[in-house]
Amino acid sequence: MADVTALTFLALCLPLAGALAAPFIIRIFGANGAWLLALAPLLAFLHFLRFVPAIARGEVVAGGYAWVPSYNLSFSWFLDGLSLAFALLITGIGTLIVLYAGGYLKGHKDQGRFFSFIFLFMGAMLGVVVSDSFLMLFIFWELTSITSFLLIGFDHERAAARRAALQALVVTGGGGLCLLAGLLLLWNISGVTQLSKLMVFGDAVRESPLYLAALILVLAGAFTKSAQFPFHFWLPNAMEAPTPVSAYLHSATMVKAGVYLLMRLNPVMGATPAWEILLPFFGGLTLVVGATLAIREADLKLKLAYTTVSSLGLLVMLIGFGSEHAVEAAALYLVAHCLFKGALFMVAGIIDHETGTRDVTRLGGLGRAMPLTWVIALAAALSMAGLPPFFGFLAKEEIYTALTGGDIRAITFTAITVFGNALMFAVAFAVALKPFLGRPVETEKHPHEAPVLLWLGPAVLATLGLLAAIFSSFTHAALSSPISAAIRQTPAEIDISLALHPGVPLALSALTVLLGIGVYWQLASVRAAMAIFLRAAGRGPDHGFDLAISGLVRFAARTMRILQPGRLQIYIACTFLSVAAILIIPPIVYGELPHLPAWPVDVRLYEWAVLLIAAVGLAAVLVAHDRLTAIVSLGIQGFAVAVIFLLFGAPDLSFTQFMVETLSVVILALVMTRLRLSPDDRRPLGRRLFDGTLALVCGLGFTLLLMRATQVPFNDALTVFFNAYSRTIAHGANVVNVIIVDFRGTDTLGEIAVVAVTGLAILALIRIRAGTERKLAANDPVEAEG
Repeated sequence: MADVTALTFLALCLPLAGALAAPFIIRIFGANGAWLLALAPLLAFLHFLRFVPAIARGEVVAGGYAWVPSYNLSFSWFLDGLSLAFALLITGIGTLIVLYAGGYLKGHKDQGRFFSFIFLFMGAMLGVVVSDSFLMLFIFWELTSITSFLLIGFDHERAAARRAALQALVVTGGGGLCLLAGLLLLWNISGVTQLSKLMVFGDAVRESPLYLAALILVLAGAFTKSAQFPFHFWLPNAMEAPTPVSAYLHSATMVKAGVYLLMRLNPVMGATPAWEILLPFFGGLTLVVGATLAIREADLKLKLAYTTVSSLGLLVMLIGFGSEHAVEAAALYLVAHCLFKGALFMVAGIIDHETGTRDVTRLGGLGRAMPLTWVIALAAALSMAGLPPFFGFLAKEEIYTALTGGDIRAITFTAITVFGNALMFAVAFAVALKPFLGRPVETEKHPHEAPVLLWLGPAVLATLGLLAAIFSSFTHAALSSPISAAIRQTPAEIDISLALHPGVPLALSALTVLLGIGVYWQLASVRAAMAIFLRAAGRGPDHGFDLAISGLVRFAARTMRILQPGRLQIYIACTFLSVAAILIIPPIVYGELPHLPAWPVDVRLYEWAVLLIAAVGLAAVLVAHDRLTAIVSLGIQGFAVAVIFLLFGAPDLSFTQFMVETLSVVILALVMTRLRLSPDDRRPLGRRLFDGTLALVCGLGFTLLLMRATQVPFNDALTVFFNAYSRTIAHGANVVNVIIVDFRGTDTLGEIAVVAVTGLAILALIRIRAGTERKLAANDPVEAEG
């Protein structure tokens, strides 16, 4: 077990190692370095592949390290059928993406940086799917947003890429914060911080009064990450990223994170009316919106991007549908989608790389120049269209089996699915046939077959889509059934194969094909009609995002002009007003004002002398005619307090107070001298009265607080603790020093940091003043001297 834990930890760290090594390897080997870099995800894939037999038998693999045991926080991972399948898809497709990127970005000046980003992205997504602890899940969840920001904005010199990256970060990052709140609620309900342990608290979570709040927060995190309506707009805009990013993003990584989360939490939060209403509704709406928008587009990548939105909606709808067949259909479609969508995106990249355009209306006749690419595109399109003998056919048949029913709910969602699948059928063949058939069209580049680094990845994925269907019994045993079992938390056995099963599902498949052929046949007319409809519908959520960001910026600017006007007097006044309110209002509201103490009758002469010195110092501050005299007079107050400490048996505190007060007066005097501020106080009378009143109120607040504190019975628990443990734990005889240095070491460090920052600020002010004086002297020596 220790060996498995160590090797799994190493496998999780391999993408990070790839990120560190990528710039150096690319600098040495160029594009061929992709073969070497691909070893990192390949080794991780082979490691996770070892667990397939055990997971297929129903076992689980767990491991990790305790981080903060007192708070039940750990760096732990958990592998069952669901997380293992995702790990295999992430590392396996990641290997192919690394090779593909080596060919696609060959000669790019920032290729090394790109590989570092893609490996970080891979590691973040891998962390999401294997994380067992809530903390790890959230950290890696947000890392996927950050790394996708870097990848989408890779071509940062273009404004469109920067906007798309920012949009993706804002939407998915905001959803991540909602997810954090939802996880905290689940922690509050169940008392556990690990997903594997949460599975047994399904009834407690569903019956909790906090369930609905937790569900909405979790759905906000999942819907933003997996681009569900109305958050779908960021995903097509993310096509500003290089094609290797798009292929990886849409097939095996980030957008699948939300789907993974919903699948993982299905046993805990599923089987409720809210779950079975919200997920199918938003999933079905996303399915229709994505498919409709895909038909409108002419850009190959955008067409595929919107079909990804549609497919994600279909997955969410199936997860929320509630039946066993729906879960099995989601498991099958998850695998099928990863295979055909990754292949089609890489094909779109090959076409763009070899012709210089992705506009399907400007492409044609590429089948003669790029026959291998055409075969790959056709194979992937057949799977996407749900035709045999590809794995997509099995997924579509299971989907229709799951949705078939006689009630209005089943009929409605079946109609939605048939409509969405028919549009995706048309899009699949628009990508796989339109660019390759017909007369050759002149393009920016002379088209020819892509090099091996470009076609290897899509060829492998398209072939796997075929082999997975032909050897469906093996595929189900190794992947599909364990995924379904993990989602349902009950044993599952999927047995659907390529053998035709006459019935309603097959009839619905035939209807889908007929509708898809009709849409494809009239694709230009349908595209034009969709464009007219969408223009009439308005600008949509994407424009709404721009308006929201613009409004937020304006609001922030106006708020800052109010709260940060640039005048130190206002900042100090607001600070002391807050202090006065905190000190005065709560005791009045809650009846905690202190009782007036009796006047002491045994005050000694030297005690009266100390009080007189303090009063004289206060008077000296008030009547001082210049700032320097006021500063020096202010030190009298500190010295009086130091004497009081000395009289009451605290010589160490007294010595500290003497030193602090002396240094404060000296430093303030030096600073005032170097800054050469106005020697006297030029505030108007009204300002002086306001400041004086505020000072008196703050002083009164502190007085009331101290009086109330001294009237509470003394609790000597800390005194006993420090006396008992100062010598035995901290090995110090001076209790006060031990408290400051050891027991309150972090607090003391913070105080030192404050002093250091203050010193740096003072130094900056002095240098700014000195620089200003030098400029004045250079421009007008007489005025500078004056």
